Amino acid sequence: MTLLTARDIRELAADIGLRPTKQKGQNFVIDPNTVRSIVTAAGLDENSNVVEIGPGLGSLTLGLLEAGHRVTAVEIDELLAQKLPSTVDRFAGSDAPFQLVNADALRVTTLPTPQHTTKAATDTPDADAENQPDALVANLPYNVAVPVLLHFLETFPSLTTVLVMVQLEVAERLAAAPGSRTYGVPSVKAQWYGDVQLAGKIGKNVFWPAPNIDSGLVRIDVTRTDRDPAVRSRLFTLIDAAFAQRRKTLRAALSGWAGSPQQSEDLLTAAGIDPKTRGEALTVADFQRLAAVAVDDGGASNGDAAAPAPPAEDPSP
Repeated sequence: MTLLTARDIRELAADIGLRPTKQKGQNFVIDPNTVRSIVTAAGLDENSNVVEIGPGLGSLTLGLLEAGHRVTAVEIDELLAQKLPSTVDRFAGSDAPFQLVNADALRVTTLPTPQHTTKAATDTPDADAENQPDALVANLPYNVAVPVLLHFLETFPSLTTVLVMVQLEVAERLAAAPGSRTYGVPSVKAQWYGDVQLAGKIGKNVFWPAPNIDSGLVRIDVTRTDRDPAVRSRLFTLIDAAFAQRRKTLRAALSGWAGSPQQSEDLLTAAGIDPKTRGEALTVADFQRLAAVAVDDGGASNGDAAAPAPPAEDPSP
């Protein structure tokens, strides 16, 4: 199988009159060696069932197919979605285990079963034919990277491995440890699902057009088995509140969530957390313990209270 070169990418774009836009986060990988290194970094089992988000012109799609995996690609751009099946057919063969879903990834809640076809699937799949992917591998659009990542982790509990390429700054935030300057809402929420590691850095020159910033690979080994939606909602509401005013102590930052500064202090103390500390000092386990204490106390962690919106710099690039 031949992977896409810089020349191939430009020719495919020209065929459909595509002009990549920053608004859509369209930066296409033009180096086959980089594609293979991304697939290798994912460390997938043989013949994995992979979901790819934002396949674009097909660079990573072909890399995954070359490695012997089944691919369901989710592409929101109709122009790209129309072109990709013929690209897969041309470079990987008409019998490639590939399926395309032309949809907004943030609204996808089910995936059709992978077929040995390159036809696009635009209709809602039958429930009996639901696809339960075991891996997510993607070059995520920078403008929606974190929301899309968290949405798929929540929606598809079958995922055991995630390898995504995102803006380097966002990659560092996702993998940040407690106590660091970059640790925040994305860090805690992603790490609730499993072990998050920075898996590599990607330079600007392997993209067309070249972005203004470097990219990073983030690997998540998903270990979370308890997926109670109510528990997750309460916990994530607490996380949002803790970082909405990250310069404040938790006693102050969580006063709205808890009902009052004194109630906030009481809950923190009961959870064994110093009320004078700040959100970036807490581990995922600390947040879970505090959320559980609030439930036992009948406090604000029931998810009914609205937390202040987290800063835009935390949850998304």
